[in-house]
Amino acid sequence: MAYSHVNSKGQTYHLHSRDVGTKGSKLYFFSKKPEDSIDLPDNMQVIEGPTGLPMVKKKA
Repeated sequence: MAYSHVNSKGQTYHLHSRDVGTKGSKLYFFSKKPEDSIDLPDNMQVIEGPTGLPMVKKKA
């Protein structure tokens, strides 16, 4: 099941990723479009910035 987040302003964002670089690194980002969204990896967590935009960061 794809991960979605409703922020404090009531807007829904869906998690996406893409490969960057040549070493298989991933870039995680949120979009309002649900197409091709992904699950939240187990080692990541979602935080919300001061403007209400969700961000993915590694768990401590």
